[in-house]
Amino acid sequence: MGVVRAPYRPWLLPLLVLFISLFHTTLCNNAKINFREKEKQVLDQILGPGRYDARIRPSGLNGTGVDGPTVVRVNFFLRSISKIDDYKMEYSVQLTFREQWLDERLKFNDFGGRLKYLTLTEASRVWMPDLFFSNEKEGHFHNIIMPNVYIRIFPYGSVLYSIRISLTLSCPMNLKLYPLDRQVCSLRMASYGWTTDDLVFLWKEGDPVQVVKNLHLPRFTLEKFLTDYCNSKTNTGEYSCLKVDLLFKREFSYYLIQIYIPCCMLVIVSWVSFWLDQGAVPARVSLGVTTLLTMATQTSGINASLPPVSYTKAIDVWTGVCLTFVFGALLEFALVNYASRSDMHRENMKKKRRELESAQSMDAASDLMDTDSNTTFAMKVRQCEVHMQPPRPNCCKIWLSKFPTRSKRIDVISRITFPLVFALFNLVYWMTYLFREEAEEN
Repeated sequence: MGVVRAPYRPWLLPLLVLFISLFHTTLCNNAKINFREKEKQVLDQILGPGRYDARIRPSGLNGTGVDGPTVVRVNFFLRSISKIDDYKMEYSVQLTFREQWLDERLKFNDFGGRLKYLTLTEASRVWMPDLFFSNEKEGHFHNIIMPNVYIRIFPYGSVLYSIRISLTLSCPMNLKLYPLDRQVCSLRMASYGWTTDDLVFLWKEGDPVQVVKNLHLPRFTLEKFLTDYCNSKTNTGEYSCLKVDLLFKREFSYYLIQIYIPCCMLVIVSWVSFWLDQGAVPARVSLGVTTLLTMATQTSGINASLPPVSYTKAIDVWTGVCLTFVFGALLEFALVNYASRSDMHRENMKKKRRELESAQSMDAASDLMDTDSNTTFAMKVRQCEVHMQPPRPNCCKIWLSKFPTRSKRIDVISRITFPLVFALFNLVYWMTYLFREEAEEN
């Protein structure tokens, strides 16, 4: 069989060349499209003069119109906490703050997904929520090298606003358990002019607050944080409000080393006076006055870093009792010195009395020798022996009898009494405040 050949059509070749050239031109044009230029055109289209008014808030969700409030979802990233000031009752934070809402007026064509979002750096170009931090004392934006702010507009009209800010916020503190305390510092965000009929703030679902890893604070530990709502009603209406509570636990090891152990050492040093000779007046006075002044300086230094409050703090109880023990040791020496002089006076009186009694006894003996009534003398001696029977033995009296002078007895009793009372105070102090700390934590 012969091969059947298709008829020759010379006009097909030019058409094929033309089709190939057109297809190649289309591909080249698509490859050369400048989407940055398209982005400019889209921005001019949606934000051009007469097209968008930033003074008008967006309509509510699901096209509810002006009757529905605009919903703004908030979240932030806590970058650092620079300080927590007990005296001023404030703390400073740096955070990346974000807001997101839907503005259907900003919808645009994404060219098949090639334009994921539009980026702006001027917040005045679009409507912005009038959020403010209600417990802010100071704050500033970051402008190095460029302003740390951006606005992203997504094809379906969603707007994301992100900015890095530093804030100094007030934090009312309860210092009754200081330095065994925990403090709750809040960050409050509210609308300034729009009521809940027009604007509602909500926490972003999932993870509204993120905290940087390895957050280090010099004297505190961030234990946890809680998000909540704090809407407020005033004479002008109800305003939407968000808050996050940061729970800080004070690091006790610093205060143990800087306050508690030095105070204990000063109290113990003041007890050295009890072991010095009662005649070493300059040494005992110098030791007592030095420890007292050092303890007073330590107390004033502690109070200088704390605000003047109307209640008693745990550290006030500690320093007050330690100061009392040091002052008591100084008063103890004053009592010992007085008792020593009294003992010397009593010893002189006894010495004179013994001399007088010895002289009287010699006279009485001579009188008895001159009389012939030996029987009467023997009866008097028996009566004296009956009336001078030794008392029952007492352990404390026997032990104290080893120290003949009252001044020495006061020193010996102080050596035992002061440490025992101080140990009892420590037991009561730590049990009281540690249990109160656990109760407040629960």
